[in-house]
Amino acid sequence: MLDIETLCAADRDESPVKTVLTADQLAEGVGRLAIEAEAYYRGRPITILGVLTGSVVLVSDLIRRVNLPVRIGFVEASSYRGPSTAPGDLRLRVSPTPSIAGQHVLVVDDIFDTGHTMTALLAQLKELGPASLRSMVLLRKHGRKAVSMEPDHVGFEIPNEFVVGYGLDYQDGYRNLPYVAALEPGDIVDDNP
Repeated sequence: MLDIETLCAADRDESPVKTVLTADQLAEGVGRLAIEAEAYYRGRPITILGVLTGSVVLVSDLIRRVNLPVRIGFVEASSYRGPSTAPGDLRLRVSPTPSIAGQHVLVVDDIFDTGHTMTALLAQLKELGPASLRSMVLLRKHGRKAVSMEPDHVGFEIPNEFVVGYGLDYQDGYRNLPYVAALEPGDIVDDNP
């Protein structure tokens, strides 16, 4: 896991956002996460469950890097709606396809912020009878954790900034950026101050 302070991130003049992780740094991080998964599962088949919608880019890159038999599914979780940058009520739709009963399951999400989403997801998925259940996140945000659990695999530690890109969004925009960037406070309209 790399700490963001050790990474060189340059601002892009053409963008309203500050680059936090470059495309090259993300590729290196995903490669590292794939190696960690391979080392843990040791050739056993796994079911990767991505958390919609933010994890789509990460899951897509991860499955092409991990050298394991892989099945893929998705679950829905949402707590940010509209222009808000503060989490609201958590909404979960957990009915993964394929079935996870008796399977080794790796839940993949874009960011670990307060931890409420991952904690609730793991609790619901555990009831479906997987052989094992682990978590992986691309980003873990400093200073926001409000639960006791920790993700099993973390790509990068980041400061407490609102980040977008590489699947992460603000008002459904920025997901397609090939890098992770922090929005400037003046660019965020928050209806929950």
